Amino acid sequence: MSDWGCVAGGDLQAVTPSSVRIIGAGLAGSEAAWQCAQRGVAVELCEMRPVRSTPAHQTGDFAELVCSNSLKSESENTAPWLLKEEMRRAGSRLLEIARDCAVPAGHALAVDRIAFATQVTEAISRQPLIRVRREEISQIDDDAITIVATGPLTSDALSQEIGRLSGSSHLYFYDSISPIVESDSIDMNRCYMAARYDKGSADYINCPMNKEEYDRFYDALIAAQSVEEREWEKLNYFESCLPIEEIGRRGHDTLRFGPMKPVGLKDPRTGKMPYAVVQLRQENLRADSYNLVGFQNHLKFAEQAKVLRLIPGLKNARFLRYGQIHRNTYINSPTLLNEILQMKQHPRVLFAGQICGVEGYVESIATGLLAGIYASWLALGEQPVSPPRETAFGSLTHYITQADSKKFQPANITFDLLPPLSERVRDRKERHRLQCELALKGFDRWREQIALHPRPLSV
Repeated sequence: MSDWGCVAGGDLQAVTPSSVRIIGAGLAGSEAAWQCAQRGVAVELCEMRPVRSTPAHQTGDFAELVCSNSLKSESENTAPWLLKEEMRRAGSRLLEIARDCAVPAGHALAVDRIAFATQVTEAISRQPLIRVRREEISQIDDDAITIVATGPLTSDALSQEIGRLSGSSHLYFYDSISPIVESDSIDMNRCYMAARYDKGSADYINCPMNKEEYDRFYDALIAAQSVEEREWEKLNYFESCLPIEEIGRRGHDTLRFGPMKPVGLKDPRTGKMPYAVVQLRQENLRADSYNLVGFQNHLKFAEQAKVLRLIPGLKNARFLRYGQIHRNTYINSPTLLNEILQMKQHPRVLFAGQICGVEGYVESIATGLLAGIYASWLALGEQPVSPPRETAFGSLTHYITQADSKKFQPANITFDLLPPLSERVRDRKERHRLQCELALKGFDRWREQIALHPRPLSV
């Protein structure tokens, strides 16, 4: 047995002082592994799939996207754009692959999820300094430099190990998966192509509803039967990813101000804004499937088919995947982690991705990138340096490590996380532009500062 391998049953042998063990080959783990290898640090990347799968994954590929296929806005001077721009400047491999696998999505970056996972798996597997182990891990060696990046579907055994290591109970919330339909089963005579406010190209299929159609859909949705809640479950949904039936129960028109918002989506056939709209986003490069944007739900499959076929254009829809709910696991990071994503009590153990308290694909990749850089410095005897507070990187990690631990919930990158400008700027667009300008200046200073640390190898 190698001195840095995994043995059957999930027990681990010791790694060498100059190597890093990464548990989980999702978005964060894959990016972290790449960053370590680029800095000349050997990596042991452990992934339990396909030996053991999860309720949401369908393949054994790395970085498989199980919810949406969108990596959010590409519009300049938005918060998601800022985070991606910092990732680009930092050399994110997964962001590079995402743009290679992009599908039309207006002003958003969306990917063909199969092509994306395939390319990530190939890139990581070809890296000579990354050794992949396909095993479920149930123990964490806190003497070895380790990145825990097991994502929202961390296995029960490893969850218990994390609870043991943290000395406190960890938290749960529930996330959702949107339905996917075959494109040739969509009646395009009832739909139109457009992007909201005509931003970007008209890549979304829009299914317009009048008031009568909306009322009929709403009544059927509220009356539909949900999947029965198990005794051990407490459905503590993440507020930004509520099932559509939960949104609907908050009021008759809540969907029209949420996932079915018609604002900025004039029907070119009438020149008027519909009463409500359901948007469908291209799922893959072949454009043979589309997902219902924001239509995650907790309904029984037969009920979903009945309700969703009330949407204009989807009367004869063929569903490739129905909406689902799955458990998301995350730790109470403000209590457990410092700004370098290290455990305060076990500084050789780092966390990255959704399990550390970020929400979203881009945020997961970003924390994986940081954890990979930090771990490689630790492996080479260097002291990591965190990005300044005004950057998107710095603000995101500041939130997950400094938020109120009693009220902590996972967060996406937003301008609310960034520090306010020293002078008040009333115009929102100008304020955001200045925040992005300040963030990128700070980020570039950080890049110059860390040039004294181990530098990336040429590829």
